[in-house]
Amino acid sequence: MGDQANWRAERREAAAAQAAALERRKAGESAQARELLVGFVKEMRARGVEPEPLRAQVVGSGASYRTGVIGWYLRRNRSLGVDVDANFYILGVPASLKSRLAGVDILPSDPPLVVGQGARDGESMPLKELLRLRLASTA
Repeated sequence: MGDQANWRAERREAAAAQAAALERRKAGESAQARELLVGFVKEMRARGVEPEPLRAQVVGSGASYRTGVIGWYLRRNRSLGVDVDANFYILGVPASLKSRLAGVDILPSDPPLVVGQGARDGESMPLKELLRLRLASTA
């Protein structure tokens, strides 16, 4: 019975170590992505591109809701945005009558180095490339 208990304890420790390593990697990637977003915001301001109120897109609909966030859209479909403080937002929300009337509160997300990772083919893109394309569209 002792060998089995030891084996379980070792497996728990290994799983915890693996989870901690994954969290460290994600935090490092988010820090790199934040630096990219800070540079993007500085460049948008340097080019004189004014931020605008961002609206949350209703998933599966053409509707959108007010958010109270001011910034720039990163994708043409307005599904991603960055605010004036370089916070990253995923702008998809479910339909809601209350949100339609009062707007929606959205929270910033940890920015990824690869946007849309795990999505359908052609939907994932390095954040650096997405920001480059967005800046190119302002020239």
